[in-house]
Amino acid sequence: MTSAHITATAPEQSSARGQLNGILFVALFAAAVTRIAEIPAIAGLGLSPLIVGIMAGAIYGNALRDGMPASWAAGVNFSARKLLRIAVAFFGLRVSLQEIAQVGLPGLAESVLIVASTLLIGTWAGMKIMKLDRDTALLTAAGSAICGAAAVLAFESTLRSKPHKSAMAVGSVVLFGTLSMFLYPVLFNAGWLHLDTVGAGLFFGGTIHEVAQVVGAASNVSPEATHIATIVKMTRVMLLVPVLLAVGLWVSRAARRDATAASLQQGARANQRPGKLAIPWFALGFLAFVVINSLHVLPQAATTTLNTLDTFALTMAMTALGIETRISQIRQAGPRALTTGFILYVWLIAGGLGITWTVQRLFG
Repeated sequence: MTSAHITATAPEQSSARGQLNGILFVALFAAAVTRIAEIPAIAGLGLSPLIVGIMAGAIYGNALRDGMPASWAAGVNFSARKLLRIAVAFFGLRVSLQEIAQVGLPGLAESVLIVASTLLIGTWAGMKIMKLDRDTALLTAAGSAICGAAAVLAFESTLRSKPHKSAMAVGSVVLFGTLSMFLYPVLFNAGWLHLDTVGAGLFFGGTIHEVAQVVGAASNVSPEATHIATIVKMTRVMLLVPVLLAVGLWVSRAARRDATAASLQQGARANQRPGKLAIPWFALGFLAFVVINSLHVLPQAATTTLNTLDTFALTMAMTALGIETRISQIRQAGPRALTTGFILYVWLIAGGLGITWTVQRLFG
């Protein structure tokens, strides 16, 4: 081996070692976060390891970031990007077509109407009323419309947006999702929602942000409501696939349109290169795992183990995302993003009730 070859490979080995150290650092951080999330006081608030991870990561990233070697940044970025895509794909093992079929057309109609309307209202209100950029508006809307932090992560990967934008969207999920977990049971038990047990399951599952928050809220009503709410919520999760594919096509079309406009201004249309199609392939992986779970190909023990590992991988991704987040960037649009989340929260309560009443009347 020549000295030139040794000189060329040494930096590569150093870089690979730094990336591995960064991944291991994030893994240890996520393990600590998982234990923190199991503390009764934290778990009682409905804060999943994913939420605790991004908050703890953001605290470290802003207060202690200088203590991490610069070479580890590649490992942190790997965890927040590539590992994230893999984890979102495996999230499909939590959904089965049989469970979705149990709630039938009412559950499907509730989910489709809530997801579509919330995405449209959130994107429009964020961009037109609150003057947010496209990515921040979409991320905030996705977190409210589909499945909280997991949806924000999936959209962040598809949009290739900055970490601080995802952090703002997750902040909205934490605030309003936690509020729903405590407020909804109070409103139901006080008789202010005018819903029966089935209606409560549809409403809770159709409008609360995180899966854990749905279970926490519905468990204060009845086991039947909890069962229905969980299935409706997982139906919303299932809609992540077509929504991501649609967003991928929209982003690609917008990129091509922008490229065309830029080339026309420069008088170089002949040299224009078409925009790359931003198809989220991990979404197809998600769908494949839904099918695998529905066919019961894997033993229950294997599925449970994979779901546990997947939760840990998602926690790693959220922790890495928090480490990459800067509070100074959040301050620039924080109040506007939070207001967008509040607008969506009002819609989820008022519009969600209207949709639930309509669905029960049509399919009841």
